[in-house]
Amino acid sequence: MSNPQPAGEKPRILVVDDEPINLKVMADLLRDSYGLIVAKDGPQALARLAGDPLPDLILLDVMMPGMDGVEVCRRLKDDPRTRDLPVIFITAMGQVHDETRGFEVGAVDYITKPISPPVVLARVRTHVALRDARRALADQNRLLEDRVAERTRDLLRAQDATIRAMASLAETRDNETGNHIRRTQNYVLALSLHLSRDPRYADRLDEETIELLYKSAPLHDVGKVGIPDSILLKPDKLSDDEFHVMKTHAALGHDAIFAAEGQVGALPAEERAGESSFLRIAREIAHGHHERWDGTGYPQGLAGEAIPLSARLMAVADVYDALISRRCYKAPFPHEKAAAIIREGSGSHFDPAVVAAFTALEDEFRDIARRYSDEG
Repeated sequence: MSNPQPAGEKPRILVVDDEPINLKVMADLLRDSYGLIVAKDGPQALARLAGDPLPDLILLDVMMPGMDGVEVCRRLKDDPRTRDLPVIFITAMGQVHDETRGFEVGAVDYITKPISPPVVLARVRTHVALRDARRALADQNRLLEDRVAERTRDLLRAQDATIRAMASLAETRDNETGNHIRRTQNYVLALSLHLSRDPRYADRLDEETIELLYKSAPLHDVGKVGIPDSILLKPDKLSDDEFHVMKTHAALGHDAIFAAEGQVGALPAEERAGESSFLRIAREIAHGHHERWDGTGYPQGLAGEAIPLSARLMAVADVYDALISRRCYKAPFPHEKAAAIIREGSGSHFDPAVVAAFTALEDEFRDIARRYSDEG
């Protein structure tokens, strides 16, 4: 692609011909309106094109000794730097198969010898104008792409801010800390990255999905905003009825996010791109992180692979963090005891594959817990 032409500068034209008289005729005809570069053969033409700035148009003689115009054009089109330069062949040949050969190698037009000055000027003006139009269109496309990219960044920033606000609201009501958000989402990230290297999970844990899991994890307990304070903040053991109410936070979280998905569905396509997958994962996590591998969890009693993978990951992350954290009803467990409880739950509470990943990542879990400690 040629360099942008500075405002007010004449369009640049490279004229290639092995006959000096032909070069002079073209120079006399074009020099008033165009900046001219001349070359007497194919190798010299290629040498002229090795530096900047590139011309806006090439007038290329076909019949030249050594490297003919067809070969020159072929080489130009094989080079990403010059492939978009428009080439007009100048030739005394007029047979259809000759013209066809030229178009096949990438020429945009033909001018036949002996040349007609009005025809040459008209063809040159037309193709320089087309070149300018293509360049303007490319600039406009780049501008639009930049605007879309900036809009996307704005939406992602707004999304992240909304997630943090919603998650913080739920945790503030539950007397937990923002560090719980950071720990659990980093546990989920570590587990996801580890499992993504397993062929059984690679197609479900691509880079985009892992990023969405990381962003969605903080919303796992968003449904707690719907639990009465008398139950949510009770320092003693909950009664059976109170625990039944507490368990509804999973369904409340699901319903809130499902409603948000409905709102996103009403947006224009360009504004909801990516949102549906993010909200779907957030909904899966909120709804399913208290399900158990053996089917004894809540709210749906799902078992095994019927539990979304996102929820199975969160189940291990959430329980581990609850075990090592201080609660009003218990002191924090040391890592060794918490890890033993996670391993004991393999195949009953937790997906065995996720527990195996946890076991391989125990040092990383410990590091995340220290990095985002409530006491830090």
